[in-house]
Amino acid sequence: MPVPSKRWEVCPPLPDSLRARFPHLPPLVLQLLYNRGLTDPGEVETFLGGRLAFDNPFQLQGMHEAVARIRQAIARDEPIAVYGDFDADGVTATALLTQTLEALGARVQPYIPHRVDEGYGLHEGALTRLAHQGVRLVVTVDCGIRSVDEVAHARRLGLDVIVTDHHSLGRELPPAVAAINPKRQDCRYPFKELAGVGVAYKLAQALLRVEHSMRRRGAPAIPLQEEELLDLVAVGTVADVVPLLGENRYLVQRGLERLNPPLPPPAGGGRDYPQRLGLRALMQKAGLKPGGVNAWAIGFLLGPRLNAAGRLESAMLSYDLLRSSDEKVGGELAQKLDELNHRRQKLTLETQERVRAQIEAEGDAFLHLVAGEDIPAGIAGLVAGRLAEELYRPMVVVERGEKFSRGSCRSIPEFDITAALDRCVHLLKRHGGHAAAAGFTVETENLPALKARLQEIAAEKLAAEELTPTLTIDAEIRLEELDWATYELLRQFEPCGYANPAPLLLSRGVQVRDHRRVGSEGKHLKLTLSDGRMVWDGIAFQQGEWAGQMPERIDVAYTLEVNEWNDQLRLQLNVQDLRPSKA
Repeated sequence: MPVPSKRWEVCPPLPDSLRARFPHLPPLVLQLLYNRGLTDPGEVETFLGGRLAFDNPFQLQGMHEAVARIRQAIARDEPIAVYGDFDADGVTATALLTQTLEALGARVQPYIPHRVDEGYGLHEGALTRLAHQGVRLVVTVDCGIRSVDEVAHARRLGLDVIVTDHHSLGRELPPAVAAINPKRQDCRYPFKELAGVGVAYKLAQALLRVEHSMRRRGAPAIPLQEEELLDLVAVGTVADVVPLLGENRYLVQRGLERLNPPLPPPAGGGRDYPQRLGLRALMQKAGLKPGGVNAWAIGFLLGPRLNAAGRLESAMLSYDLLRSSDEKVGGELAQKLDELNHRRQKLTLETQERVRAQIEAEGDAFLHLVAGEDIPAGIAGLVAGRLAEELYRPMVVVERGEKFSRGSCRSIPEFDITAALDRCVHLLKRHGGHAAAAGFTVETENLPALKARLQEIAAEKLAAEELTPTLTIDAEIRLEELDWATYELLRQFEPCGYANPAPLLLSRGVQVRDHRRVGSEGKHLKLTLSDGRMVWDGIAFQQGEWAGQMPERIDVAYTLEVNEWNDQLRLQLNVQDLRPSKA
């Protein structure tokens, strides 16, 4: 039976007028820039040069008020709580801001809610406990922008609240001292897609710059520079899957430099592990060599380990790792996170099979909602994400509770899941998120009505859509044109991720000289391909089903990557999809 293929969309060729504006750029580079919407000379120069066109945190609405209130709290020795979230973005943001406030002399404590016991976001009970502990100022990171009632509750307790967040806004802003979110309509900050840790970093920048400007000549230096926080920004930004364009890309580039520092003289010439002991220990446990951290390593090796703590136990384990100053403690925490990640992987696969079986029993729909008492809250989002990708339908996976249930949603580009939840607000206790990912709490008795309403909205939006995964191909190229020089041109687009994917190339009429199944249960495919002039190795993950029905000639969509084997570096094709060639 034929292996199903994805829909291929080859980007239109760049116009001649654009080619004439950038005669110094190679056509392939210019095509890739055009595909990413980068046609302005200033944007192109900033992107390729790794520079930032703007860097004024005070352009964020509410920043002046936030800095003034925090400095007042420090001057009065008022206890401050940094209230975060249990994912990698929230944990890195919590660690970043507590480190900054401590360097400025604040009395500060972190607070990250427990995923199972409390759930996402601000909670009245937590705020009450903080007030009873003497806290007078709460600064949120990666949460709070929809917490209108909770912030009002804090005010009644005598707590001031500063919200820093990047999620979609609700109908009204919380009554906070300041609500910093670049997505606010009245916010003049030019870049709108910062991660939660990115917004926290802008607050840290503002605090540190004001402190530097206020210190008198000869005063002791502040024991922290804003650049020292960029390792945390890079980890949280990549892990949260925000667009790696604009300021996000710049921040990740600078953060990767701190995660891959050069060896100090007189050694020189190589790479060392990063200065932050916790990340150093986590890299070693993940099998990353010095200098081996890139966006892929963050997204698939470091980020999942940091997330595992909040999924199965307490996110404070990851926070403690990031703030650890003891090598032994850092190593023990990295070991613990590694063990939790292995447990998380096993639980995810088991839960995914149960949820898939329920979906198959119910039949096809434009949106699937599956609920169960045996679905761990920390795994629901992962299962929803995998099945949304596999089935190409919006997916909602719910941990059913006796009175309240918590759901995690993952969607497809054709369907804004948070906008859909906004239309179900009468059924929900709380909700929030992005177009592609969201979460909610609902009274369990309302689950059937919520499922029916979401499926109704999905049918309304998706009935006319061709629901097939789409591969957006950057350019067609002949295999004979590929070499190390081409690879170096493509590297200019790193770090790659959401909205700036690794350049995807297409070669047609390629001869298949050899192919065989590899990997666990033969799920993957090893290929030897040729255009009659050059021979290339290829690897096609999760495409082992092509074995036994492979055509003699294929069209192949791939990224170009380096394969290291026995200390030798070779280029290979990472095949994303293939189909029989008509050529």
